[in-house]
Amino acid sequence: MPSKLLVLDGISGVPLGREIAQVAGELGTATAYHDLASMPKIPFDRLRSIVAKTINKQKQEEEGFFHLPTVQTKAVIELLERERPTHILVIGFLYKFISPGLMKELAQRYQCQLFLYDTDSCNLYSKRRSFIFFLEDELPAYQRIFSFSRVMSDFFQQVRGLNASYYPYGALNITLPAPSQQANDVLFVGSGDLRRIFMLEHIREQVTIFGKRWERNQALMSPALKQRIVDRDIWGQDLHQAFADSKIVLNITRAQFFGAETGINLRIFEALAAGCFLLTDYCDEVAELFTIGEELETFKSSSELVEKVNYYLAHPEKRAEIARRGHEAFQQRFTWKVRVQALLDGMGATPQA
Repeated sequence: MPSKLLVLDGISGVPLGREIAQVAGELGTATAYHDLASMPKIPFDRLRSIVAKTINKQKQEEEGFFHLPTVQTKAVIELLERERPTHILVIGFLYKFISPGLMKELAQRYQCQLFLYDTDSCNLYSKRRSFIFFLEDELPAYQRIFSFSRVMSDFFQQVRGLNASYYPYGALNITLPAPSQQANDVLFVGSGDLRRIFMLEHIREQVTIFGKRWERNQALMSPALKQRIVDRDIWGQDLHQAFADSKIVLNITRAQFFGAETGINLRIFEALAAGCFLLTDYCDEVAELFTIGEELETFKSSSELVEKVNYYLAHPEKRAEIARRGHEAFQQRFTWKVRVQALLDGMGATPQA
């Protein structure tokens, strides 16, 4: 019997879920995509959110975490009735939208298998009670968890006893536009945090920055670094144009990821998909997936960051060779076609005849 995949996207602010659904369909698996944030909300959702936050504030010294999902149960049932999936793949998380226990119950009622593509667990490290809730109340609802991080998949499996596997990201093929008149030595795209600020201060005369949450950190930055920031997200064609205009694409993992020695984020695969020269901070997962110095470059400290930025800006032929090999590695191992097929195989989803 052919499978029907329903993708429930909990992180629709990034295109990952939409791209996975698109490619799953192209690979022959009947696929429906739904953005959890756009589903019909329970009446008085804002008031209920205020109540939940108040209760959590009162419980700060306790281990408990109180959360009120936002999506109407009726809407979830209607979705399952309409789509009749055999497999459900949640992207990121459910708990902010639908009770994981309810989703598990409904999956059993409609005889479909429930899976998670974990993309966000590292972002919960600093929110201890939310993280514990995610571990204890959401993750056990799934028959299998696919995680972007080997560190997290090992933790889920070895410490929590969950059925979890390491599934690195991929990306769609990216054809870059012609370079514009805006030439960048180093491009960094991402949100602001303390670790990134400290690292970027060392190359503030060479870097161009796009992303959110920089303005709130302005008191921590030098005047020179402030001048290098455009405080907005860029995706799609805007991101591709920025890639085309840049000699080095720089990736710096967020503090939570770096602290857990993980950090294979989407930017790595997007940059390689576009044929860019990528410089990223080192972690064992990077070395496991790529040949450092041949397919991409890494740094382990701010001094090494400065050294490698200066070296590769002065040696365009070496940049070009590493970028070429990195793109070849992407084409062979990390297109979404390759990665989504691995996900479908891992879920036991069969294509239409």
